[in-house]
Amino acid sequence: MLSAVWVVFLVLALVCGAVTGRLDAVTTAVGTGAGEAITLIISIAGLMCFWSGIMELIQASGLAEKLSQLLMPLLRPLFGKASADREAMEKVSANVAANLLGLSNAATPLGLQAADRLYTLAGRRGAPDTVLTLITLNTASIQLIPSTVAAVRAACGAASPFDIMVPVWGASIFSVAVVLLSGRLMRPFFHEGK
Repeated sequence: MLSAVWVVFLVLALVCGAVTGRLDAVTTAVGTGAGEAITLIISIAGLMCFWSGIMELIQASGLAEKLSQLLMPLLRPLFGKASADREAMEKVSANVAANLLGLSNAATPLGLQAADRLYTLAGRRGAPDTVLTLITLNTASIQLIPSTVAAVRAACGAASPFDIMVPVWGASIFSVAVVLLSGRLMRPFFHEGK
């Protein structure tokens, strides 16, 4: 699907360039943009490796595990009956903890394991509220260390790439709260059989 979207964008750019008589500018921009993308990727690779190493140390030290244990009481009210299942809640809290620490590579497999367990608890039918809540927490996650954004900012020449932390915290907390609240309010309209 994403490939189709990119093809549509490319065709639209070429058509608009041809219609406006600026096709040469469009083709030049394609080459320039591709070169700048490669330069950006190479420039952020070092910082991303550094933060990935830091995150690995956090995991190896047991800090991620301790954080997931601290999160369990906060997450239980969001998962209803599924919160009684220790395995499910351990996986959910580990996923949220990994996202909090900016460990998106670790959060993905943890999220898949948590979703599988929650889906099993729901009888493997439909789209259980618990799985949808997990997906919401995973996609609109709160990040304590926005390392990817900071790496991009550093690559683009920001003097203080981590000066965005407080706004990122505020925006992510607000977005998670709004999405969870919206999900709760809209649940009656989308429930099976209604």
